Amino acid sequence: MKDLSELLVVAQDAADIGRRLMTTSSPGQVHAKGDRDLVTDLDLQIQHDVKAYLEQVTPDIDFLGEEDGGGELDQDADYVWALDPIDGTSNFAHGIPLCATQLALIHRGEPVVGVIDAPFLELNYHATKGGGSFCNGRPIHASATSDLSRAIVSIGDYTTGPQAAAKNKHRFAVTQDLVESVERVRMFGSAALDLAFVADGRTDACVILANKPWDTGAGVLILRQSGGIVSNIKGDRHNFDSSSTVGTNSRVKLPIS
Repeated sequence: MKDLSELLVVAQDAADIGRRLMTTSSPGQVHAKGDRDLVTDLDLQIQHDVKAYLEQVTPDIDFLGEEDGGGELDQDADYVWALDPIDGTSNFAHGIPLCATQLALIHRGEPVVGVIDAPFLELNYHATKGGGSFCNGRPIHASATSDLSRAIVSIGDYTTGPQAAAKNKHRFAVTQDLVESVERVRMFGSAALDLAFVADGRTDACVILANKPWDTGAGVLILRQSGGIVSNIKGDRHNFDSSSTVGTNSRVKLPIS
């Protein structure tokens, strides 16, 4: 097994496949996976090519991709790659630059290598466990904001599909709690960027009422390695059994439940 620094090089090379395809190819046909849930031909192409590359260079590591049908993470597995080929597919399909390839290496339920590459923003985030967090090669750190009224907080997408109305009631309530307390609320449409922006001090916290390893794996690691905290909405330490993902700079205390 390669060490984490070698596996980071593998992850960066894999994410670069996504970067090249996203910046040189059109989305192709857009298909519905469910109620207002989209996948493009390019999502499928990136996942196919990244998976093939990873199987070639790390044949002993399992693979979990969003476009394989959303399987479950085996948290007892020694190592698993978790990929979202285009996190923010709706943004990408509409020409909105808030989208990224997200790749995490997860070791027995904990991310140990993470890369988030947002080609249209010219931002590449990465981290290894114990190795700090970086954007375009420079070290990054979460913000020092502690005053809630000066905090910029992003929230994850409202849900679609079965029981969306009931699930969104909680999201609306969280949104209301935030808008009455923080400087501004933002919705970027990419969980990977929600977490990366907190890690980079661009925002001060994020609230994502969902948690899939291909969406959050890299961002959780990058934020923790930048000095931030990731929990569930109840304040317990986040893991991939959590139903929510709340990231903060470690100083802001959010008025949510």
